[in-house]
Parts: sequence; C-alpha cells; structure tokens
Amino acid sequence: MKRTTAPVYRSILSRFLFLLMISCFLFTTARSQDKQEDKITAATQVLKDFGDMKESIPADLLKVTQGIIIVPRLLNGGFVLAAKRGKGIAMVRLPDGSWSNPVFVTITGGSVGFQAGIQSVDLVLIFRKASTLENIGKGSFTLGGEISATAGPVGRNSTASTDYKMEAEVYSYSRSKGLFAGISLSGSAISVDSRSNQAFYGKDLTSGELFSNDSDVDSESVTDLKNTLEQLYQDAG
Repeated sequence: MKRTTAPVYRSILSRFLFLLMISCFLFTTARSQDKQEDKITAATQVLKDFGDMKESIPADLLKVTQGIIIVPRLLNGGFVLAAKRGKGIAMVRLPDGSWSNPVFVTITGGSVGFQAGIQSVDLVLIFRKASTLENIGKGSFTLGGEISATAGPVGRNSTASTDYKMEAEVYSYSRSKGLFAGISLSGSAISVDSRSNQAFYGKDLTSGELFSNDSDVDSESVTDLKNTLEQLYQDAG
C-alpha cells in the first residue's frame, strides 16, 4: 500500500510546487508592472506640478522641444562625496507632433565637494533634438560630457534671462518642495533601464522601437501622461 501511495504523493507534491512557482512568477511580474505604472503616474504628476507653477518652463523653449526626460524624486546628496540616483521616463516628439511611448531610464552621477544631507527633487530635462535621446539606445551618455547641459531659463514668457539663443542641447529644471532648486548634473550618466521596460511592456523592446511607437500600449497611465504633456505644450502655444 505504501509503495503505491508514495508515487502519488510525489506527483501531487510536484504539481503543487509547479503551480506555486507559476503563481509566484505571475505575482512578481504583476507587482513589477505596477511599479512601473507608479513611475509613469508620478512623472505625470511632476508635469502637472510644473504646469501649475507661476515661474515655469518658458513657452518659447517648449515650442522647440523634441524630447523630454522626467525623473520624479531624484535623490541628490551625501556627505563630502555627493551622489545622484533616480529612475524616470524619456519620450520624444514624433514627426506628426504626437509623443512616443515612454522609455524607462536611470540617471546616476557623483561629484566631489563639501555636501551634507539628502535632497529629493523632481527633475525635468528638456531636449532640443529628438536624436539626442534616440541615441541613448546605443549606450549611456553623460551630461556635461558628450552632451552639453545647462540650467534652463525660468519664466513662462521669457527666454532672455539665460542663453536666449537656446544653443544648449539639454536644459534642466528641478524643483523641491514646490520651488525651483538648482542642482549640478555635470557628470551624470543617463542609460536605458531595460529591466523596467521589459517588466512594463511584457516583452523585450528596444528604445528605438518604443520611441517610434512600433508597439501598441494599452495603458491608462501612458495615455494620461501623453495628454498631460500635450496640454503643457498647447498651453505654451
């Protein structure tokens, strides 16, 4: 009797463990996708907050913008040896004027100097050329290194205060506790977060495929993000 029941128990146990593994995998995948959804929702809120500020990104700059990176809650700080770390999303403007699907990115960097404490800021990077962001799929790039970056001028109807010819490749805007907060991004590296992209889209897509909208995305968070970004640009017009 024992000989006949033992294989049965082993078979039941094997099936149970297999189903448990599948359940754990699906649960982990769902949680990971929800995490990326939260990033997109946070990025959308950052755009809305910037749009509500009295002193915001100048309209003339928004009109020529072809790419954007939004990093909610970028951590900036340390003691003596400062560091930056944040995750966000990148988008480019398509030839028809619409916006691409979001590409998840990571920004990291460090600098040496006397600094103490940790500061959390919302960061928005404005790109004058879509090609600058589209090349990110070929590897990370460094702000202030391969790519010239500068603090963007502030004032909805003014661009004359800083670099009025708009010759920089990237303009940075950061806010902390509802106010603009200047931070140095020199030496910060931006790279594609392939793991987050795969978790959100459910398959391995290149940044080029996402930027060109080659894959349909059925996500309310992405739709809301695109609508918010479009509204920001319409207000600038």
